[in-house]
Amino acid sequence: MEALLALEDGLTFRGKSFGAQGETSGEIVFNTSLTGYQEILTDPSYAGQIVVLTYPLIGNYGINLQDEESRRPYAEGLVVREITELPSNWRQQMSLPEYLRKHHIVSISEIDTRALVRHIRDHGAMRAIISTQDLDPDSLLRRVRELPEMVGRDLAKEVTCQKPFHWQDPSLDIFQNPRHSGAVPQPARAEDLPFRVVAFDFGIKHNILRLLVDSGCRVTVVPAHTSAQQVLDMDPDGIFLSNGPGDPEPVTYAIQTVRELMSQKPIFGICLGHQILGLAVGGRTYKLKFGHHGGNHPVRHLKTGKVEITAQNHGFAVDIDSLSKENIEITHINLNDYTLEGFRHRRFPLFCVQYHPEASPGPHDSRYLFDEFRSLMLQHREQRVVASDC
Repeated sequence: MEALLALEDGLTFRGKSFGAQGETSGEIVFNTSLTGYQEILTDPSYAGQIVVLTYPLIGNYGINLQDEESRRPYAEGLVVREITELPSNWRQQMSLPEYLRKHHIVSISEIDTRALVRHIRDHGAMRAIISTQDLDPDSLLRRVRELPEMVGRDLAKEVTCQKPFHWQDPSLDIFQNPRHSGAVPQPARAEDLPFRVVAFDFGIKHNILRLLVDSGCRVTVVPAHTSAQQVLDMDPDGIFLSNGPGDPEPVTYAIQTVRELMSQKPIFGICLGHQILGLAVGGRTYKLKFGHHGGNHPVRHLKTGKVEITAQNHGFAVDIDSLSKENIEITHINLNDYTLEGFRHRRFPLFCVQYHPEASPGPHDSRYLFDEFRSLMLQHREQRVVASDC
C-alpha cells in the first residue's frame, strides 16, 4: 500500500507501507546504527519520535523476544530504504513487518533515506506525519504544523512504570525462547547481590537493569514521580537515574527529588538522568539541532585521555558553561561537536554521562561506568560504617 511522509517544512516523500495501516506522527530523527533495529524501536527514549534508519537494508535477521529493551515498541513510526519480508536467523521468531503490524506501528519504505537524513541534518529535527489514509500533501502539511513540538513535553510521565517492582530479567524465561537449546542462564540469587539500588524509571532499558545486576545490585525500579522520602525509606546503597524521552526541563518533580537526594546517597545517571542531574545542580539544558542517535559517537574521557565509541540517543544537552566549576568536574566531552558528555560532583557522591554505557545496540567501551557506580556505593558504605563507629 502507498504511504506518504510529510515534514513540517513542506518536504514530502512517497513510498510503500510495510507496518500497520493508518497514520502516525512525531518528531523525525535519524539513527546511524548498522544493526539493532529491535532494540531501537523498544527504547522508551524514542517515545514521541519517528525514527529514520540510515543503514539501507533493514529486517534481514527478524525479531526475537529476547532482544526487547522494554515491554513494547515506543517509537511512533519507522522509515527505511528497503525492508526484508523474509528474514534469516536461527533466533528470529517473526519478521519486522509482522512485529510492526502486531504493535500498530505505521512505517514507510522505498524512499530516499539519504536525502531525508541530509535534510534533517541541515535543517534540524522537526515534526512529521506518516499516513496510508491521507495521501494529499497539502492536507498532511496543515495537520503536521498543528502538532506539539518536543520542547516543553514531559514524556517521562507517559513511559514510566505505574508502581515499584523488583527487577527480574524476562529474557531468562525459557518459555519465551522455544528454540533455545543448551544451558539456560539462571537468575542471580539475592545473597549474591550485596548492593540495593533504587532505579528511577524515566524510560529505563532492560540492558541497564541487567548490567546493574551483573555489578552486584538488587534493583527496585520506581516510577518517575517517586518522592525523595519514599526512596530514603527503602534505604538503598545507591540511586540510578535512567534514560528517557522528551524535554528534561518540564520534569520538575524529578529534578526536585534528585536535588533532595544528591547529598544523601550515591547517584549514577545516564541520558535523561544526566540532564536531570545537570538541572538539579543548577545548570541549564537546551535542544540540539538534530540530536545524537546512533552507535558510533566518539567521546573523550578527560582524565585518561582515552576515546570511547559510544551509543547515544538524545535530543537535548546540558549547557557546559552553565555548570559551576567550583562544584562540578567535567569528565567526558563529545569529539564531534564538543558538547558535554559527563560530569561528577566535587563534594557529593554523584556522577553521570549523556550517552548509553549499556549500549544494546552499540559498543561496550563504557561498561566500566557500572563498576565505578559499584565502587562509589562501596566507598559510601565504608564511610557510613566509620562514622557510626565514631
